[in-house]
Amino acid sequence: MWFRQDLRLSDNPALNAAVAAGNIMPIYILDDVNSGKWSSGSASRVWLHHSLQALNDSLDGHLQLFRGDARIVLRKLTHQSPVKAVYWNRCYEPWRIHRDQKIKIQLNEQGIEVKSFNASLLWEPWQINKSDGTPYKVFTPFYQKGCLSAPPPRIPQPGPTRIKYADQASPQSCKLVDLALLPDQDWQKNIIEHWQFGEKAALIRLDKFCDQGLNDYRQERDFPALDSTSRLSPYLHTGEISPNQVWYRMDQESNRIQSSDTTHYQRELVWREFSYHLLYRFPELPEQNLNSKFDKFEWMQNQDQIKHWHRGLTGYPIVDAGMRELWQTGYMHNRVRMIVASFLIKNMLVHWREGCRWFWDCLVDADLANNSASWQWCAGSGADAAPYFRIFNPVLQSKKFDPDGEYIARYVPELADLAPEKRHEPWLSLPEPKKLSDSDCGYPRPILDLKETRARALSRYQRLS
Repeated sequence: MWFRQDLRLSDNPALNAAVAAGNIMPIYILDDVNSGKWSSGSASRVWLHHSLQALNDSLDGHLQLFRGDARIVLRKLTHQSPVKAVYWNRCYEPWRIHRDQKIKIQLNEQGIEVKSFNASLLWEPWQINKSDGTPYKVFTPFYQKGCLSAPPPRIPQPGPTRIKYADQASPQSCKLVDLALLPDQDWQKNIIEHWQFGEKAALIRLDKFCDQGLNDYRQERDFPALDSTSRLSPYLHTGEISPNQVWYRMDQESNRIQSSDTTHYQRELVWREFSYHLLYRFPELPEQNLNSKFDKFEWMQNQDQIKHWHRGLTGYPIVDAGMRELWQTGYMHNRVRMIVASFLIKNMLVHWREGCRWFWDCLVDADLANNSASWQWCAGSGADAAPYFRIFNPVLQSKKFDPDGEYIARYVPELADLAPEKRHEPWLSLPEPKKLSDSDCGYPRPILDLKETRARALSRYQRLS
């Protein structure tokens, strides 16, 4: 049983099928060879370390770990042990699809059966198409005409009641520490303090969301100071919980919570499906503009400004709060993700790929499909994208969605002593703002003028026509 992005026992179709077939050898392979530039980022690797530990505990210490080219690892394993079949749940990143096709051919040539299943999506990416067979590029018809008209998602399966393990351990297997998933920097300690890891933690988080955040979710999900979002994305990314489990839990909750909240959260799950649909049909999505018109856009590359954006020192509090939340927790509230992305792309005129790469390294839920599709959406170059001329004003966004400056004060403590209404524009309250070089003593000046940079972005966009 080859675990991949399905690090759980419940609702795991491949695991259930493997257990039903006989004794199993549970394995995980860290394949940084075939993944190339899309090897997991630093924050994702921190999460993976603890998730694998939790999975091994659930498997009573029988999980065997390997590092290297999965094709070579599996070839050695199947020659060392009397393996009759290899079971896995499908992944949909282009590099994984390419690799898995070769592995399947390789194993079949050895006389070994391969059985793969869907454990991470509500619908297969090739299952939802327009009537003419072409892919959807607009979310609403994808959701309403495609998904809601398709057969309902698979009902979640319980985990196996009893697992029989093959006793033979491979001499090539390694310890968790040998995977070297944890970085040397101290920042990982902050991430660990903000999360619990593993399948049990995912189910507890779902329970908490249903009890405390689901009611009024549709109205409150945009307010970053509130605990009104599920924060399930990293668990979905590693497969510590399945979208099917979450989908049908929403159906159950609709008996006690107004359906506008439960169905709206299900709609958010379908946004995740839409991203995978796009990545499957357009495998160049992580690197190329889906709308080729943007290939000629005149981007800028001000490294000093980019560093200030990375560090949360732009002088715009809601932007800086989001970037610091990301650095401290490996996560960022979705509304704030849109604000910081708009600021980078449209005010700073930095290519969306720069932000995409930074999020890839810093997010614990760094998912290739979601990350790529979302950054292209913000840039205006993707599917069903926000038009380029829609430029978020971080001050107005801050006043609307963090009216008391509570989120700002949490992550930008330099401003916590200001009156709540003054935290959105601190330069109006501080007569002598500190220079950027003195930012450790106070809050920095804004690195750019919102009105001027907005006009500059619109001018360059108009030149595309």
